[in-house]
Amino acid sequence: MTTVESADFLKGELKKIKKWEKDQKGLWFWEKIGRLPFVLLDKLTPKFIQNKIGLMIDELGSFIQTGGQYLISEKSILKKFTAKDSSMEQDIISIDQLEQVPLGKMDEVANEIKNSRTNMATIQGATTGIGGLFTLAIDIPILLGLSLKVLQEISICYGYDPKNKSERIFIVKCLQFTSSDIVGKKAILEDLSAFNHDKQNSRMISQLQGWREVVTTYRDSFGWKKLFQMVPIAGMIFGAFINRSSIGDVAETGMMLYRKRRIVERINQLENRQAASTTEN
Repeated sequence: MTTVESADFLKGELKKIKKWEKDQKGLWFWEKIGRLPFVLLDKLTPKFIQNKIGLMIDELGSFIQTGGQYLISEKSILKKFTAKDSSMEQDIISIDQLEQVPLGKMDEVANEIKNSRTNMATIQGATTGIGGLFTLAIDIPILLGLSLKVLQEISICYGYDPKNKSERIFIVKCLQFTSSDIVGKKAILEDLSAFNHDKQNSRMISQLQGWREVVTTYRDSFGWKKLFQMVPIAGMIFGAFINRSSIGDVAETGMMLYRKRRIVERINQLENRQAASTTEN
């Protein structure tokens, strides 16, 4: 199984992703109208909700270190590739085999996963939103789990293994990117560009040291969105909308940033082959 993309095609796709990166300037409407002091937000947020958000910080730290309870199996994702292409000579049984799958096939499976998880999040948000404040504590770990799950699935679609610690750092950075303002997004993009080169190993320690800041950024944005879900019944509408939007944004970010990595790697491979061929001649 070999890819057929030309260098011109890959560079054209890379331009589209860079345009998407420049367009990531929008903020949620409640962030645009101003931020209440977080001291006040803490007062409005009951103790058991704060405990759940605190637990989320610990669980994301565990996810980075070991994968924790959120690490998924890749088998179901690998089966999707074989099922979608009956002309394949053999079944895909490892993530390494996906590295050579055409980009269009990767996009197709990733989009299917995005749509499926977004619909799941909509139903889940409406269900837990019915009880308002009382069911919000249930929704917090579920939404975190869905976010991590869809990013891991998308990472596999583009041939990257979330069992590797460096990939789990990349995934948490994707979460941070989704909820950051334009200044934060720019900094994160510069951070993630290291994953396109051989710098990730040398920067691993600094990446791990900064994970708590990643979680804090995600938590603050999360707290604002969930504030609107505290009203019973009305919380069903807010819950469905918020969760659908949150998972949709997370999935889109994962697709764009993982897609960018795969495209950059393929461009580099083509250029290296061309350089080697020129040298031989």
